[in-house]
Amino acid sequence: MANGGPVEHGFPHLETVRAAVTALYRRLSYDTVRTFSASVPPADVAFCDTDDLYLGAQRVAHELVRHYRLPDARMIVSFREMTHAAHVELTAGPEYFIELNDRFRTHRRDIGAALAHEVMHVYLHRLDLSFPGTRDNEILTDTATTYLGAGWLLLDAYREDGASSQKLGYLTPEEFGYVLAKRALVFGEDPSVWFTSPQAYEAYGKGLARARRDERQPPLTAAGWAGRRRYARDRRHAQDPHASSVPPQDGPYAFTSREHGPLRVSFPCPTCHQRIRVPVRGRVRARCGLCRTVLECDT
Repeated sequence: MANGGPVEHGFPHLETVRAAVTALYRRLSYDTVRTFSASVPPADVAFCDTDDLYLGAQRVAHELVRHYRLPDARMIVSFREMTHAAHVELTAGPEYFIELNDRFRTHRRDIGAALAHEVMHVYLHRLDLSFPGTRDNEILTDTATTYLGAGWLLLDAYREDGASSQKLGYLTPEEFGYVLAKRALVFGEDPSVWFTSPQAYEAYGKGLARARRDERQPPLTAAGWAGRRRYARDRRHAQDPHASSVPPQDGPYAFTSREHGPLRVSFPCPTCHQRIRVPVRGRVRARCGLCRTVLECDT
């Protein structure tokens, strides 16, 4: 939790975020991801200053348990002084103890954001889905929270001005915006209507622009002129029987070696980021086997 300190910006964790989206689809399946088409509505997690602190926190936790479909999980919420925003004790259940930073006693509108992240820890624990290392695992948790419909709360908790700042979670504001945008493009929703933080709008806009770039990478037909020209050059090089090697493999797409049969090109699905491989033969319609997105390609 950044509390008055500097807030990191940009997209430094983007590769881990994309890996987390792929892991969600692989572990949950397309059909299960689709059951989260509706985000947590603001009314269900609203917290008024006149609400009882503990009863209100329990109510919001219950709504998040319901949203994540954890009917046999009971969250016991308490408050104490700590460095981080919150902590959950992951056990076999059905009771889970969540501790929230004492700061939330007076910043109650952000309790839903902190609980959304901690209840997702329980959800992923039950799925037995994790990434190695604390940092990557927390990024997975933030990404899952956001992609499955509760992460708009975390972005809305981001506030920054010349005198103070607050941000919850491990993702940058722009990365939260990116995952929200990826979700919005899949489910056709506009999370920006729920933001109360002016800074959240700006971060979402930057994340949306980055997410749309994923849909305009060659060999997709929506790629821009510069990308198509670069792709055509690399394709000619890959098809040249006298070339000593295939083009560099560090871009958004990669060609297979000519030694392994007909030339193919692989690229990440713009929805779930699983790599797709298709033949190099002009116009091709491909369907991602993981998220079922149909892609128009010009290979």
